[in-house]
Amino acid sequence: MNMQEIILLVLKISIVLTVFALGLKATFADATYLFRHPAELVRAFLSMNVIMPALALILVFTFNLHPAVKVALVALSVSPVPPFFPKNALKAGGKENYSIGLLVATAILAIIVIPITMEIFERIGRTPLYMPAASVAKMVFITVLAPVLVGIAVRSMAPAFAEKLAKPMGVFAMVLLIVSFLPVLFGSLRTILSLIGDGTLLSFAGFALVGYFAGYFLGGPDLENRRVLALATASRHPAIAIGIAHANFPQQKLALPAIVLYLIVGAIVTGMASKLKSAGSTPTQAPKRIAA
Repeated sequence: MNMQEIILLVLKISIVLTVFALGLKATFADATYLFRHPAELVRAFLSMNVIMPALALILVFTFNLHPAVKVALVALSVSPVPPFFPKNALKAGGKENYSIGLLVATAILAIIVIPITMEIFERIGRTPLYMPAASVAKMVFITVLAPVLVGIAVRSMAPAFAEKLAKPMGVFAMVLLIVSFLPVLFGSLRTILSLIGDGTLLSFAGFALVGYFAGYFLGGPDLENRRVLALATASRHPAIAIGIAHANFPQQKLALPAIVLYLIVGAIVTGMASKLKSAGSTPTQAPKRIAA
């Protein structure tokens, strides 16, 4: 096993443990929240799976971007929310039921949405695109569904143990994520910097910013849910995006650095947008957990 394979393995383990730690603090009602609230599910679907793919197509066909950047935009636009998203959403004031429910719902819908959207992209762009539902289902099951359900099961059987385990497990998962991500970042830094230019940063920033405000305005009347959907729409599952890029453009070696660059740009843009929205909002009481 070479160093790249070891780093990839550590990254996968960190993702699984991150979601498992979230599951230790969640319930089955949290996981199924959006499926029991169809109006909220529809708004999330429109924001993440209609507006963002359409925006990706506009950027791809409007600007003379590097091919790797175009691949990254298409792959990111159809990917579900990342495994570490609920933790960020809770820090931003989101409610557990909506945040966890959004993670699970978008992951399950991705099994159907990604192949269909790729087919639409193929017909519009006249470029062969393919992502089998079985491959998406495998990634979704390993990185989201299995660990969160196991965490929920542990919580239901031993709530006190789950409460004690959740925080150290989350910290350990974050350490592993940093350990695995930093070598990728520094090893690809020169390549990442080579992609800057020709509208790449502007496109990535615009993609994240439009995604943030699309989620915010489609999030419904609940301010906390609007903030969560805003973050979710601008944030995407990097592992699934990389899988889509590799499956369709294996010869495009710069797709991974382009996706990493978006993660950095997206984090900066959404962080700034969140602060602006928070500054412009009237202070409210701390969000309470809503019974399902």
